[in-house]
Amino acid sequence: MTPRIALITGASRGLGAALAEGLALRGWHVVAVARTTGALEELDDRIKTHKSPGAGTLTLAPMDVTDEGAMQHLCLNIHQRWSGLQFWAHTAVHVAPLAPAGSLDAKDWAKSVACNVTATGNLIPLVEPLLRDGNGTALFLDDPRGGEKFFAAYGASKAAQIALARSWAAETIKTGPRVLIATPAPMSTATRARFYPGEDRSKLADPRVEAERLIRMI
Repeated sequence: MTPRIALITGASRGLGAALAEGLALRGWHVVAVARTTGALEELDDRIKTHKSPGAGTLTLAPMDVTDEGAMQHLCLNIHQRWSGLQFWAHTAVHVAPLAPAGSLDAKDWAKSVACNVTATGNLIPLVEPLLRDGNGTALFLDDPRGGEKFFAAYGASKAAQIALARSWAAETIKTGPRVLIATPAPMSTATRARFYPGEDRSKLADPRVEAERLIRMI
């Protein structure tokens, strides 16, 4: 039986890794994209240790989503090998340090826009035909902190990303693919720890629990 194919951009840690692991353990083949090769290999090792008879497999793709040429090549390979995708979760994000809007660092701002906005705008046209061919679903993760103090770079670029996703969702209601936008519960991740270093992490959701909830949506 041909496995269902998922693309996870930003699969090395946090919710992206949890989604990749959860899907693979359900028998999906997951194309896992992230910049950190070691983290992708650790994800692969975790899946292999389960040794479940129905477990799926991974294709590790250590690359940067801001590299448009690499993304074009990856999507072409997916088309040539599997014809289409059943799922794309876009969890890749650049998290700039918290800072007042009047003190934005130019490099952090440029990285935020490149990863959170430009890369998303480049990926949607590349992935859309793959999802149409696979009768698939795209998933984006909203974050309501846009406009809060000190979240200028992250909040503005993340809000722009979600605006792109909302437009895409509205445009494809009749034609497909299905585009979902979800707001995860506060999770115990490295990203959140950068925002709230003294927070009691025991009260936060496990990314794997949130991944299970989101997988049920598709």
